[in-house]
Amino acid sequence: MKQMRIMAIAIISVALLLLASGCTQPATNTTVPVTEIRIGYQPSTHQVAHMVAMDKGWWQQDLAPFGIVKVTDYVFPTGAPEMQAMLAGDIDVAYVGAAPVLSAASTGLDAKIVAAVNTEGSDLVLRSGLSYTGPQSLKGLKIATFQAGTIQDTILRNWLKENGIDPEKDVTIVGMGPGDAVTAITAGQVDAVFLPHPSPSIIEANGKGMIIVHSGEMYPNHTCCVLVVSGKLIREHPEIVGQIVKTHIRASDFARQNLNETAEIYARKNSANVEEIKASLRDWDGDFVTDPNVIINPVLDYARIQYDLGYIKKSLTQSDLFDLSFYAKVKG
Repeated sequence: MKQMRIMAIAIISVALLLLASGCTQPATNTTVPVTEIRIGYQPSTHQVAHMVAMDKGWWQQDLAPFGIVKVTDYVFPTGAPEMQAMLAGDIDVAYVGAAPVLSAASTGLDAKIVAAVNTEGSDLVLRSGLSYTGPQSLKGLKIATFQAGTIQDTILRNWLKENGIDPEKDVTIVGMGPGDAVTAITAGQVDAVFLPHPSPSIIEANGKGMIIVHSGEMYPNHTCCVLVVSGKLIREHPEIVGQIVKTHIRASDFARQNLNETAEIYARKNSANVEEIKASLRDWDGDFVTDPNVIINPVLDYARIQYDLGYIKKSLTQSDLFDLSFYAKVKG
Protein backbone atom coordinates (compact mmCIF):
# COMPACT_ATOMS: atom_id res chain seq x y z
CA MET A 1 0.00 0.00 0.00
CA LYS A 2 2.85 2.32 0.86
CA GLN A 3 4.48 1.66 -2.52
CA MET A 4 1.15 2.39 -4.32
CA ARG A 5 0.81 5.71 -2.49
CA ILE A 6 4.35 6.67 -3.46
CA MET A 7 3.66 5.74 -7.09
CA ALA A 8 0.43 7.78 -7.17
CA ILE A 9 2.21 10.81 -5.73
CA ALA A 10 4.96 10.44 -8.34
CA ILE A 11 2.43 10.29 -11.20
CA ILE A 12 0.62 13.38 -9.94
CA SER A 13 3.93 15.25 -9.57
CA VAL A 14 4.98 14.42 -13.15
CA ALA A 15 1.58 15.56 -14.46
CA LEU A 16 1.88 18.88 -12.63
CA LEU A 17 5.38 19.41 -14.00
CA LEU A 18 4.19 18.72 -17.53
CA LEU A 19 1.30 21.16 -17.11
CA ALA A 20 3.57 23.86 -15.73
CA SER A 21 6.06 23.45 -18.58
CA GLY A 22 3.33 23.70 -21.21
CA CYS A 23 3.74 20.09 -22.39
CA THR A 24 0.02 19.55 -22.81
CA GLN A 25 -2.16 18.90 -25.81
CA PRO A 26 -2.81 22.25 -27.62
CA ALA A 27 -6.35 23.58 -27.41
CA THR A 28 -8.56 22.92 -30.39
CA ASN A 29 -9.02 26.00 -32.64
CA THR A 30 -12.69 26.87 -32.43
CA THR A 31 -12.58 29.84 -34.82
CA VAL A 32 -15.46 29.56 -37.27
CA PRO A 33 -14.47 30.07 -40.93
CA VAL A 34 -15.93 33.19 -42.57
CA THR A 35 -17.40 32.86 -46.05
CA GLU A 36 -19.35 36.13 -46.34
CA ILE A 37 -18.42 39.74 -45.61
CA ARG A 38 -21.29 42.18 -45.02
CA ILE A 39 -20.51 45.85 -45.68
CA GLY A 40 -22.63 48.85 -44.67
CA TYR A 41 -22.44 52.19 -46.48
CA GLN A 42 -24.46 55.34 -47.24
CA PRO A 43 -25.48 56.90 -50.58
CA SER A 44 -22.85 59.63 -50.47
CA THR A 45 -19.83 60.39 -52.62
CA HIS A 46 -17.88 60.37 -49.35
CA GLN A 47 -18.06 56.59 -49.39
CA VAL A 48 -17.62 56.02 -53.11
CA ALA A 49 -14.44 53.97 -52.52
CA HIS A 50 -16.67 51.10 -51.42
CA MET A 51 -18.80 51.49 -54.56
CA VAL A 52 -15.69 51.46 -56.75
CA ALA A 53 -14.42 48.25 -55.13
CA MET A 54 -17.86 46.67 -55.49
CA ASP A 55 -18.30 47.76 -59.12
CA LYS A 56 -14.82 46.60 -60.13
CA GLY A 57 -15.27 43.25 -58.39
CA TRP A 58 -12.25 43.94 -56.18
CA TRP A 59 -13.93 42.97 -52.93
CA GLN A 60 -14.79 39.55 -54.30
CA GLN A 61 -11.48 39.00 -56.09
CA ASP A 62 -9.25 40.20 -53.27
CA LEU A 63 -11.07 38.34 -50.49
CA ALA A 64 -11.59 35.05 -52.35
CA PRO A 65 -8.14 33.68 -51.39
CA PHE A 66 -9.21 33.98 -47.74
CA GLY A 67 -12.27 31.78 -48.22
CA ILE A 68 -14.78 34.58 -48.85
CA VAL A 69 -17.35 33.44 -51.40
CA LYS A 70 -19.83 36.29 -51.03
CA VAL A 71 -19.60 40.04 -50.37
CA THR A 72 -22.92 41.70 -49.60
CA ASP A 73 -23.51 45.42 -49.10
CA TYR A 74 -26.34 47.21 -47.34
CA VAL A 75 -27.24 50.88 -47.78
CA PHE A 76 -28.25 53.05 -44.81
CA PRO A 77 -29.64 56.61 -44.92
CA THR A 78 -27.32 57.86 -42.14
CA GLY A 79 -24.73 56.60 -39.70
CA ALA A 80 -27.03 56.12 -36.71
CA PRO A 81 -29.01 53.15 -38.09
CA GLU A 82 -25.84 51.78 -39.64
CA MET A 83 -24.16 51.64 -36.24
CA GLN A 84 -27.26 50.04 -34.76
CA ALA A 85 -26.88 47.31 -37.38
CA MET A 86 -23.23 46.83 -36.41
CA LEU A 87 -24.12 46.71 -32.73
CA ALA A 88 -26.63 43.98 -33.57
CA GLY A 89 -23.99 42.01 -35.48
CA ASP A 90 -25.73 42.45 -38.85
CA ILE A 91 -22.71 43.94 -40.66
CA ASP A 92 -18.98 43.24 -40.36
CA VAL A 93 -17.58 46.36 -42.03
CA ALA A 94 -18.91 49.92 -42.11
CA TYR A 95 -18.20 52.99 -44.19
CA VAL A 96 -19.61 55.56 -41.80
CA GLY A 97 -19.11 59.02 -40.33
CA ALA A 98 -16.74 59.12 -37.37
CA ALA A 99 -19.30 60.70 -35.04
CA PRO A 100 -21.83 57.82 -35.02
CA VAL A 101 -18.95 55.49 -34.19
CA LEU A 102 -18.36 57.50 -31.02
CA SER A 103 -21.98 57.18 -29.94
CA ALA A 104 -21.91 53.44 -30.58
CA ALA A 105 -18.51 52.96 -28.90
CA SER A 106 -19.77 54.71 -25.78
CA THR A 107 -22.54 52.12 -25.52
CA GLY A 108 -20.38 49.05 -26.07
CA LEU A 109 -19.73 48.69 -29.81
CA ASP A 110 -17.11 45.98 -30.36
CA ALA A 111 -15.34 47.47 -33.37
CA LYS A 112 -12.39 49.67 -34.33
CA ILE A 113 -11.56 52.32 -36.92
CA VAL A 114 -8.89 50.76 -39.16
CA ALA A 115 -8.61 53.42 -41.88
CA ALA A 116 -9.78 56.89 -42.86
CA VAL A 117 -12.21 57.36 -45.77
CA ASN A 118 -12.55 61.09 -46.43
CA THR A 119 -12.20 64.58 -45.02
CA GLU A 120 -14.64 67.52 -45.30
CA GLY A 121 -17.20 67.36 -48.15
CA SER A 122 -20.47 68.65 -46.63
CA ASP A 123 -22.21 71.98 -47.34
CA LEU A 124 -24.77 74.28 -45.79
CA VAL A 125 -27.35 75.09 -48.47
CA LEU A 126 -29.84 77.97 -48.16
CA ARG A 127 -33.23 77.75 -49.85
CA SER A 128 -33.66 79.89 -52.95
CA GLY A 129 -35.22 83.26 -52.19
CA LEU A 130 -33.49 83.68 -48.83
CA SER A 131 -30.36 85.76 -48.27
CA TYR A 132 -27.23 84.98 -46.26
CA THR A 133 -25.08 87.69 -44.71
CA GLY A 134 -23.28 85.57 -42.12
CA PRO A 135 -24.08 83.05 -39.37
CA GLN A 136 -26.31 85.51 -37.49
CA SER A 137 -28.68 85.67 -40.47
CA LEU A 138 -29.58 82.02 -39.82
CA LYS A 139 -31.44 82.89 -36.61
CA GLY A 140 -35.06 81.84 -36.72
CA LEU A 141 -34.55 79.40 -39.60
CA LYS A 142 -35.38 75.70 -39.78
CA ILE A 143 -32.36 73.63 -40.81
CA ALA A 144 -32.43 69.97 -41.77
CA THR A 145 -29.36 67.78 -41.25
CA PHE A 146 -28.57 64.23 -40.25
CA GLN A 147 -29.78 62.93 -36.88
CA ALA A 148 -28.22 63.79 -33.54
CA GLY A 149 -24.82 62.22 -33.04
CA THR A 150 -23.80 62.27 -36.71
CA ILE A 151 -20.88 64.19 -38.22
CA GLN A 152 -23.13 66.80 -39.83
CA ASP A 153 -25.20 67.37 -36.69
CA THR A 154 -22.06 67.60 -34.53
CA ILE A 155 -20.23 70.05 -36.81
CA LEU A 156 -23.30 72.22 -37.42
CA ARG A 157 -24.17 72.59 -33.74
CA ASN A 158 -20.57 73.29 -32.77
CA TRP A 159 -20.17 75.89 -35.54
CA LEU A 160 -23.40 77.64 -34.54
CA LYS A 161 -22.25 77.81 -30.91
CA GLU A 162 -18.86 79.19 -31.95
CA ASN A 163 -20.71 81.95 -33.82
CA GLY A 164 -22.91 82.93 -30.88
CA ILE A 165 -26.02 81.05 -32.01
CA ASP A 166 -27.79 78.73 -29.57
CA PRO A 167 -28.64 75.59 -31.59
CA GLU A 168 -31.48 74.84 -29.19
CA LYS A 169 -33.12 78.28 -29.07
CA ASP A 170 -32.05 80.43 -32.02
CA VAL A 171 -32.68 77.91 -34.81
CA THR A 172 -34.75 74.77 -35.32
CA ILE A 173 -32.66 71.75 -36.28
CA VAL A 174 -34.51 68.71 -37.60
CA GLY A 175 -32.95 65.31 -38.23
CA MET A 176 -33.50 63.80 -41.68
CA GLY A 177 -31.87 61.44 -44.12
CA PRO A 178 -30.47 62.95 -47.33
CA GLY A 179 -33.44 62.09 -49.54
CA ASP A 180 -35.98 63.53 -47.13
CA ALA A 181 -33.89 66.66 -46.57
CA VAL A 182 -33.55 67.34 -50.30
CA THR A 183 -37.32 66.90 -50.68
CA ALA A 184 -37.97 69.21 -47.72
CA ILE A 185 -35.88 72.12 -49.02
CA THR A 186 -37.26 71.64 -52.53
CA ALA A 187 -40.80 71.87 -51.16
CA GLY A 188 -39.97 74.86 -48.95
CA GLN A 189 -40.58 72.89 -45.76
CA VAL A 190 -37.16 73.83 -44.37
CA ASP A 191 -35.05 76.94 -44.91
CA ALA A 192 -31.66 75.27 -45.17
CA VAL A 193 -29.94 71.90 -45.15
CA PHE A 194 -26.48 70.79 -44.07
CA LEU A 195 -25.68 67.60 -45.97
CA PRO A 196 -22.79 65.58 -47.38
CA HIS A 197 -22.22 65.53 -51.11
CA PRO A 198 -23.66 64.97 -53.63
CA SER A 199 -26.89 66.40 -52.14
CA PRO A 200 -25.71 70.06 -52.03
CA SER A 201 -24.73 69.99 -55.72
CA ILE A 202 -28.01 68.32 -56.69
CA ILE A 203 -30.06 70.99 -54.86
CA GLU A 204 -28.05 73.78 -56.47
CA ALA A 205 -28.20 72.21 -59.95
CA ASN A 206 -32.00 72.12 -59.70
CA GLY A 207 -32.22 75.78 -58.69
CA LYS A 208 -33.68 75.05 -55.26
CA GLY A 209 -30.88 76.43 -53.12
CA MET A 210 -27.42 77.93 -52.91
CA ILE A 211 -24.34 76.60 -51.15
CA ILE A 212 -23.33 79.23 -48.58
CA VAL A 213 -20.77 77.52 -46.31
CA HIS A 214 -18.50 74.51 -46.85
CA SER A 215 -17.91 72.19 -43.90
CA GLY A 216 -14.18 72.84 -44.27
CA GLU A 217 -14.89 76.48 -43.40
CA MET A 218 -16.79 75.39 -40.29
CA TYR A 219 -14.05 72.99 -39.19
CA PRO A 220 -10.91 73.06 -41.38
CA ASN A 221 -9.57 69.66 -42.46
CA HIS A 222 -12.17 67.85 -40.41
CA THR A 223 -12.56 64.10 -40.58
CA CYS A 224 -15.79 62.80 -42.00
CA CYS A 225 -16.08 59.12 -42.84
CA VAL A 226 -14.04 56.22 -41.53
CA LEU A 227 -13.68 52.49 -42.16
CA VAL A 228 -14.81 50.42 -39.17
CA VAL A 229 -14.38 46.66 -38.73
CA SER A 230 -15.98 44.44 -36.09
CA GLY A 231 -13.84 43.32 -33.17
CA LYS A 232 -14.74 39.70 -33.86
CA LEU A 233 -13.32 39.89 -37.39
CA ILE A 234 -10.20 41.68 -36.10
CA ARG A 235 -9.52 39.05 -33.44
CA GLU A 236 -10.42 35.91 -35.37
CA HIS A 237 -9.49 36.82 -38.96
CA PRO A 238 -6.82 39.54 -38.99
CA GLU A 239 -5.62 38.43 -42.43
CA ILE A 240 -9.05 39.28 -43.88
CA VAL A 241 -9.03 42.68 -42.18
CA GLY A 242 -5.60 43.40 -43.64
CA GLN A 243 -6.93 42.70 -47.14
CA ILE A 244 -10.02 44.85 -46.52
CA VAL A 245 -7.73 47.79 -45.71
CA LYS A 246 -5.57 47.06 -48.77
CA THR A 247 -8.58 46.95 -51.10
CA HIS A 248 -9.98 50.13 -49.56
CA ILE A 249 -6.70 51.95 -50.25
CA ARG A 250 -6.73 50.70 -53.85
CA ALA A 251 -10.31 51.89 -54.41
CA SER A 252 -9.66 55.27 -52.75
CA ASP A 253 -6.62 55.88 -54.95
CA PHE A 254 -8.70 55.02 -58.03
CA ALA A 255 -11.49 57.41 -56.99
CA ARG A 256 -9.04 60.26 -56.46
CA GLN A 257 -7.34 59.74 -59.81
CA ASN A 258 -10.40 58.95 -61.96
CA LEU A 259 -13.16 61.38 -60.98
CA ASN A 260 -15.29 61.00 -64.10
CA GLU A 261 -15.34 57.20 -64.04
CA THR A 262 -15.94 57.31 -60.30
CA ALA A 263 -18.94 59.58 -60.91
CA GLU A 264 -20.28 57.06 -63.44
CA ILE A 265 -19.89 54.23 -60.92
CA TYR A 266 -21.70 56.25 -58.27
CA ALA A 267 -24.50 57.18 -60.67
CA ARG A 268 -25.07 53.53 -61.63
CA LYS A 269 -25.07 52.36 -58.04
CA ASN A 270 -27.49 55.03 -56.86
CA SER A 271 -29.57 55.74 -60.00
CA ALA A 272 -28.28 59.32 -60.00
CA ASN A 273 -27.70 61.94 -62.68
CA VAL A 274 -24.08 61.41 -63.71
CA GLU A 275 -23.50 65.07 -64.63
CA GLU A 276 -24.66 66.18 -61.17
CA ILE A 277 -22.28 63.67 -59.59
CA LYS A 278 -19.39 64.89 -61.75
CA ALA A 279 -20.17 68.44 -60.61
CA SER A 280 -20.24 67.29 -56.99
CA LEU A 281 -16.82 65.63 -57.17
CA ARG A 282 -15.43 68.65 -59.01
CA ASP A 283 -16.80 71.32 -56.68
CA TRP A 284 -16.78 69.79 -53.18
CA ASP A 285 -14.09 70.63 -50.64
CA GLY A 286 -13.65 66.97 -49.71
CA ASP A 287 -10.78 64.56 -50.29
CA PHE A 288 -10.36 60.79 -50.22
CA VAL A 289 -7.84 59.86 -47.53
CA THR A 290 -6.97 56.48 -46.04
CA ASP A 291 -4.31 57.04 -43.35
CA PRO A 292 -5.98 56.71 -39.92
CA ASN A 293 -3.08 58.45 -38.22
CA VAL A 294 -4.05 61.83 -39.68
CA ILE A 295 -7.59 61.65 -38.29
CA ILE A 296 -6.85 60.67 -34.69
CA ASN A 297 -6.91 64.22 -33.28
CA PRO A 298 -10.07 65.34 -35.15
CA VAL A 299 -11.92 62.19 -34.06
CA LEU A 300 -10.90 62.70 -30.44
CA ASP A 301 -12.02 66.31 -30.78
CA TYR A 302 -15.44 65.05 -31.96
CA ALA A 303 -15.54 62.90 -28.84
CA ARG A 304 -14.97 65.99 -26.71
CA ILE A 305 -17.66 67.95 -28.59
CA GLN A 306 -20.16 65.09 -28.27
CA TYR A 307 -19.40 64.80 -24.57
CA ASP A 308 -19.98 68.55 -24.16
CA LEU A 309 -23.25 68.29 -26.13
CA GLY A 310 -24.37 65.44 -23.87
CA TYR A 311 -24.50 62.91 -26.71
CA ILE A 312 -22.07 60.53 -25.00
CA LYS A 313 -21.76 59.97 -21.28
CA LYS A 314 -18.07 59.11 -21.03
CA SER A 315 -14.83 60.28 -22.59
CA LEU A 316 -13.22 58.08 -25.24
CA THR A 317 -9.54 57.50 -25.93
CA GLN A 318 -7.53 56.56 -29.00
CA SER A 319 -7.26 52.94 -27.84
CA ASP A 320 -11.05 52.81 -27.45
CA LEU A 321 -11.56 53.77 -31.08
CA PHE A 322 -8.59 52.88 -33.30
CA ASP A 323 -6.57 49.89 -34.43
CA LEU A 324 -3.71 51.34 -36.50
CA SER A 325 -1.83 48.06 -36.93
CA PHE A 326 -3.49 46.96 -40.17
CA TYR A 327 -2.79 50.18 -42.04
CA ALA A 328 0.79 50.18 -40.75
CA LYS A 329 1.33 46.61 -41.98
CA VAL A 330 -0.17 47.30 -45.40
CA LYS A 331 2.01 50.39 -45.81
CA GLY A 332 5.09 48.64 -44.45
